[in-house]
Amino acid sequence: MKVDGHTHTELCPHGSGDHLEAMVERAIELGFTDYWVTEHAPLPVNFSDAFGGPLDDIQTASLRIDQVDDYLELANQIKERFAAQIKVHIGFELDYLAGFEADRRHFWDHYGPQVDGGILSVHYLPGRDGRYYGVDYSPEELEQGFGELITHPQELYRYYFSQLQRAVNCDLGPNAPKRLGHLTLIKKYQDRFGLDTDFDATTWQAIERLLAQMVTDDWEIDFNTAGLFKADCNDFYPGWEIAARAKELGLPLVFGSDAHATVEVGHAYHLFEKFSQKV
Repeated sequence: MKVDGHTHTELCPHGSGDHLEAMVERAIELGFTDYWVTEHAPLPVNFSDAFGGPLDDIQTASLRIDQVDDYLELANQIKERFAAQIKVHIGFELDYLAGFEADRRHFWDHYGPQVDGGILSVHYLPGRDGRYYGVDYSPEELEQGFGELITHPQELYRYYFSQLQRAVNCDLGPNAPKRLGHLTLIKKYQDRFGLDTDFDATTWQAIERLLAQMVTDDWEIDFNTAGLFKADCNDFYPGWEIAARAKELGLPLVFGSDAHATVEVGHAYHLFEKFSQKV
C-alpha cells in the first residue's frame, strides 16, 4: 500500500488552482494505491470577530460553507472516475480552535458521516492580546501575535503543543478526525527567526504527554513533507525525532504531501520510505 494522506483541490483559495483530476492522475503515475482528498473545512462564521491578523489570512484559509457541497460532489466524481486505478478517500482538514469546539462539532456532526475521515490541525492560536493569529500564513503575522514568545522559542513550542493536547482531548463526536496534522507547524518560520531546531527537556515532556494521549485514543500522525519545501522551515513535520518516538510508541504515521498543486503530489515520499526502513 502506498498512501498520500493529505492533499487539497482547486477549490482551496490559497492553492495553485490545479484540478483534482490532474493531481489524482499524478498519484497514479507515481504508483500510489490510496489518495486522501482533505480540503480545508470552513472556519466558524464568526471567527473574524475573534481574529487579530490580516483578514486575507482567514479569507483564503478554507472553503466557504456554501462550497462544501460542491467539494463533496467533485471529490465523489473523481473517486468514481478513478476507482479502477486508485482508491480515493474523501475527507476534510478541520481546524481545532480553542473556544470554538461547539462549532467544530456541529460541522462534523453534519458532514462527518458523508466522508471517509479527516485530519485535525491547529493553524490558529490565541495571541498575546487574546485574539487569534495564524502560525503559518506569514512570518509577520506570527510575530504580530506571538512576538514575545518568538524570543523564547521553547515556550512558543510548548504553547503550540498545549493546543494540540486540547485538540486531541476535544470531543468532536462519533467518527471525528483521528489524524493530527503537521504537529510542528509552529516551526514553519524557524530559519527566519532563528528558532531552536531541537526541543529542550521540558518541551519533550509536553511532547511525551501528547503522544501518550494519542496512543491511548488511537490517533494517527500526519507525516507531512510540505515543510521541506518552505523557504524558512526546511524540515518535514513533525521532524525525525518526534516521528521516531511516535513509531516507537506504536503510533501510525501516514505520509502526507499536503499537495496544493499537481507537482507537489507525493513530494519527498522517498524520505518516508527511508524513515520506515531505518526506524
